[in-house]
Amino acid sequence: MAFTRATGKHRRPSRVHRTTARAAGVAALATTGVVGTLAAPALAAEPEPEAEQSGLTPVVTIGDSIADEIDAQAVAQKQAAADAAAREAAREAARERAAEAAKEAREAKERAAREAERKRLNTFVAPITASYVSTAYQAGSSLWSSGSHTGIDFHASSGTTVHAVGVGTVVETGWGGAYGNQVVIKMHDGTYTQYGHLSSIGVSVGQSVEPGQQIGLSGATGNVTGPHLHFEARTSPEYGSDMDPVAYLRSHGVNV
Repeated sequence: MAFTRATGKHRRPSRVHRTTARAAGVAALATTGVVGTLAAPALAAEPEPEAEQSGLTPVVTIGDSIADEIDAQAVAQKQAAADAAAREAAREAARERAAEAAKEAREAKERAAREAERKRLNTFVAPITASYVSTAYQAGSSLWSSGSHTGIDFHASSGTTVHAVGVGTVVETGWGGAYGNQVVIKMHDGTYTQYGHLSSIGVSVGQSVEPGQQIGLSGATGNVTGPHLHFEARTSPEYGSDMDPVAYLRSHGVNV
């Protein structure tokens, strides 16, 4: 009996389960590790596909369920990457907000410190609390060698606290001749103040003083007729550089 060989359109069809595009996608996923150990065993379980003698490279075929799972893994990886990027962006925004808040707090603290220092430097007080001027500036009398009063006298009994009128540094203490026991202070603005006829001195040369700080006690040392505080404002530490002490104190907000 004779057999006729099948030819032309009656050739046996090849097993192709996925298009070339699907297979190419699987190959791309395999290179990134998405397929991994998942696809390999499943592929091994299927019989090796036949390849058409067409001159084209054979394409590996996979089942529908494995392809769907690979697709799901790819989507999950993309979502995980997006979530990680979102979390990092949120952390970066939080760091920027924290840095900005810290900067604002630091600047506010610096402004407060500058304002406090400005206030400290510009604060002046009277040298004797709750007193009054008993002898005016440039009053004439034979009691003074210059013929006129170079400062003002504040009424005070012996032992009354004498205050530094502002921020400064002590440049002279001790006996001052007709001034008796005295203290001379260089003020922060370069002017000088002098406190005379003290019964005791409570500061030393080089010491920094603050407004209202006790520097001694009033008394009746030197050329006096009774206890009081002699106060001068000067342009230098030396005698003869005096200026109106009432105007000086008032220019710094002290009403005398």
